[in-house]
Amino acid sequence: MKLVILDRDGVINYDSDQFIKSPEEWRPIPGSLEAIASLNQAGFRVVVASNQSGVGRGLLDMATLNAIHGKMHAQLARVGGRIEAIFFCPHAADSRCQCRKPRPGLLQEIALRFHADLRGVPVIGDSLRDLQAAHAAGAAPILVRTGKGRLTLATAELPLGTRVFDDLAEAVRALLAEA
Repeated sequence: MKLVILDRDGVINYDSDQFIKSPEEWRPIPGSLEAIASLNQAGFRVVVASNQSGVGRGLLDMATLNAIHGKMHAQLARVGGRIEAIFFCPHAADSRCQCRKPRPGLLQEIALRFHADLRGVPVIGDSLRDLQAAHAAGAAPILVRTGKGRLTLATAELPLGTRVFDDLAEAVRALLAEA
């Protein structure tokens, strides 16, 4: 099985320091939905792993998060794309849970659910914690410069082997060229 794991905010859609709290605030980054569709057409299963501490902070409820994801699924379907599953951590940043990135819990749950070995599986994110979770899970960390990516690149020491691309579309082109 070919699998790619994506962070959501800053990779698929524009991020906000005030959190994405409604479907109206969710706006795809140009080319991201088409990139996911390209992965699907090449036989990849695409899964999202996302920290969603806005839920734990009370900024949005589960119904609203589901509506945001419904909008994402609908817009993806219009371009022939599909996300197999969305795994998220709803806990606040000060939580000691194992599912909040940079801990690898979400990625390990994906591995269990999809009966997948994460070695070499691309995990595409825009923050250091995405890359650290990928590295901890034995996956292949990829940084995109969208979202917090430029700041991450300028200020953080990236895990060994991290690849860097301008955006999801460029990362996907590279992955498909290697497939």
